[in-house]
Amino acid sequence: MPEPKLLIASTNPGKVAEYRLLLEGLGMEIVGPEALEREIPPFAETGASFRENAAAKAGHWHAHSGLPVLADDSGLAVDSLDGAPGVYSARFAGPRATDQQNVARLLERLREVKKPSRGATFHCCLALCRSDDSLVFFEGICRGEILTLPAGTSGFGYDPVFYYPPLAKTFAQLSPAKKNQVSHRALALKAFRNWLASNQI
Repeated sequence: MPEPKLLIASTNPGKVAEYRLLLEGLGMEIVGPEALEREIPPFAETGASFRENAAAKAGHWHAHSGLPVLADDSGLAVDSLDGAPGVYSARFAGPRATDQQNVARLLERLREVKKPSRGATFHCCLALCRSDDSLVFFEGICRGEILTLPAGTSGFGYDPVFYYPPLAKTFAQLSPAKKNQVSHRALALKAFRNWLASNQI
């Protein structure tokens, strides 16, 4: 019997690759949009929270694929910016901004902010959609601080400026295996794995 498929609702190859690593050994085929025979229409994130966006995205992708879908909305909340960029993390510097442009905008906004006030939290909310009326949520957070300059070449997004004090490195300086032990997404997926111990997708 073939393994059941779980569709990751993301067009970000780096994120899909992280999911494949984090969900190894669960008896599921983890697939991205490239595995579909049809193209998923664009989804606009208009929710006011990570949970609202994750839920809407999961439902959208499930409706167009017919597969069980795991969607996330993740982002960075900076203390001194009153939680910004938050749900706008992926488009902080504009609708089609690159990771580098978003990081540059963040550093510019924090240019006058000194170290004691550069605390930040990475948030991840996962939504699992198995049918039109079935949603299950899993969440993870990770505390750190924002550096004044990027450091490291691994990861994506704000990883080069997110310093994680327990390991004294940015997320971009960690190996994928090490990051996948401590990140906000890793913690949310750990909750998902625990849920799978007594549930099925």
